[in-house]
Amino acid sequence: MAPPETRGIAALTEVLSRLATTIEARRNADPATSYVAQLLAGGDPAKAAKKVGEEGLETALAGAGREPEALVKESADLLFHLLVLWAAAGIAPERVAAELTRREGVSGHDEKRARAH
Repeated sequence: MAPPETRGIAALTEVLSRLATTIEARRNADPATSYVAQLLAGGDPAKAAKKVGEEGLETALAGAGREPEALVKESADLLFHLLVLWAAAGIAPERVAAELTRREGVSGHDEKRARAH
């Protein structure tokens, strides 16, 4: 079997699945000892949403700055915080996967036009 770093999307899918499971397991942990629990405390997704915004900006800046290593690290941060936000909002990753599947083969322009109505 190829090492994880050479298996592309399959490796990403596996690690995101494990991460989503870990996030759910830590949901009710002590916020003083668990970053995930701290982000999810109180049931308000605003804290997690703010982190997604921050990490999204940092990811974009790393990409615009053509800093591959920084882009890798910021992308990991963004994906992690996005999974936490989904958990905070009660959205299972499968719902996002289903939406991506629905959009497969649809022109981005057509899909965007359909949302505008």
